[in-house]
Amino acid sequence: MDIVKTSLPGVLRIVPTRFADDRGFFCETWNSRRMAEHGLQFDFVQDNHSFSADAGTVRGLHFQAPPHAQAKLVRVARGAVLDVAVDIRWGSPTYGRWVAVELTADTGEQLLIPHGFAHGFVTLQPRTEVLYKVDAFYNKASEGALRFDDPDLAVDWGIDPARAVLSTKDAAAGSFAGFQSPFQLEPA
Repeated sequence: MDIVKTSLPGVLRIVPTRFADDRGFFCETWNSRRMAEHGLQFDFVQDNHSFSADAGTVRGLHFQAPPHAQAKLVRVARGAVLDVAVDIRWGSPTYGRWVAVELTADTGEQLLIPHGFAHGFVTLQPRTEVLYKVDAFYNKASEGALRFDDPDLAVDWGIDPARAVLSTKDAAAGSFAGFQSPFQLEPA
């Protein structure tokens, strides 16, 4: 398993080793012992599965506020996405910056997104399925969202924002200007 840093501290590309033969492949998508060897300790409590019928479907940018904040380990079971994490930790030198990583079923790469980041993705292929683990249960009162096409964040989703397929909730998400983050940069 390879662990690759991104431009945002704590957001990591996880590349599981695949053992392939003429039948297909096998890989471990999560091994708490191996992750602990790399200083990564998460107690994942819930697995989520998202299906999007159309390419250009945007889900996000979502987060849950403390004390129900969620770290996520995201992977694609079918299709492909551009997965995005935005630093929303007040006081962080990378506050408001984002990173995007293409995740596909073919490569099996994953993205680890720690607490303090908003998360979203856009589907790059129709009939895309995304699986992700979270380390806290969903809590409706703690959920938050930022506009995927917010001009202050300027995330390059690789699609025309006017053609994005959005939920009603995501279409009504708030802007980054004036956003009062519930996250503080944790001291090192």
